[in-house]
Amino acid sequence: MTQEMILCKLGEVVLKGLNRRSFEDKLISNLRRRVAKCGSFRIYSKQSTIYVEPVDESCDLDAAFAACRQVFGVIVVSRALPCDKDVQAIIATARTYLSEELSAASSFKVESKRADKTFPLTSIQLSQQVGGALHQAFPNLEVNVHDPELTVFLEVRDDAAFVHGPAVPGAGGLPLGMGGSAVTLLSGGIDSPVSSWMMAKRGVTLEPVHFFSPPYTSQAAKEKVIELAQKLTPWCGRMRLQIVPFTEIQEEIRRNCPGTSLP
Repeated sequence: MTQEMILCKLGEVVLKGLNRRSFEDKLISNLRRRVAKCGSFRIYSKQSTIYVEPVDESCDLDAAFAACRQVFGVIVVSRALPCDKDVQAIIATARTYLSEELSAASSFKVESKRADKTFPLTSIQLSQQVGGALHQAFPNLEVNVHDPELTVFLEVRDDAAFVHGPAVPGAGGLPLGMGGSAVTLLSGGIDSPVSSWMMAKRGVTLEPVHFFSPPYTSQAAKEKVIELAQKLTPWCGRMRLQIVPFTEIQEEIRRNCPGTSLP
């Protein structure tokens, strides 16, 4: 196994009880939809991790990685290289896969997670053996377990061992579509798109609405709202922006509703 892949770690989805499976299925569905434009990927879930595995070399892994970071429900994302569950294979993979990072860093440490308890070494023993080998292979490196410049992560799982560098934050929250749907009012300001994003992060599918009242609101303001909706789409999923002509209604209200005077 030599194909680089993406590991997506679940956030609060793991706290769900009997319906956790439905949350994971929805998250996998959302990931499939988001990375479909990047090529053909095999996406599956095991041991609280979703694997995004390219089927062939034509896949755009950079674009898929960026897309995974914007999917609600994923807390951290990392690019990893699988290898055999053998100490020498893990050392060789770490030495080649992270060679550029290891050469550039001045200090490092190795962190191991042994999800497969049948693996003969403990997490600490694996970190010690791999760390010692990397220290010999890269003389520029000093071991610093408290504040390293680079952390090498090793994960020994059921199917394979995985080597990767530091993970990057994902979007967090809950999978889009698990929180029902809601109408969100979208104006040209900052408050409405931020609140829309926060609702989507809780799994809510959004239907944005903008009230357009020319000549009291300009065409530029309308274009700004369309631009904001486009910026929200990578996070909030496919949305249909409803632009409601509101001038006549607004004027009718003004003509027929009594005004108020300040004391």
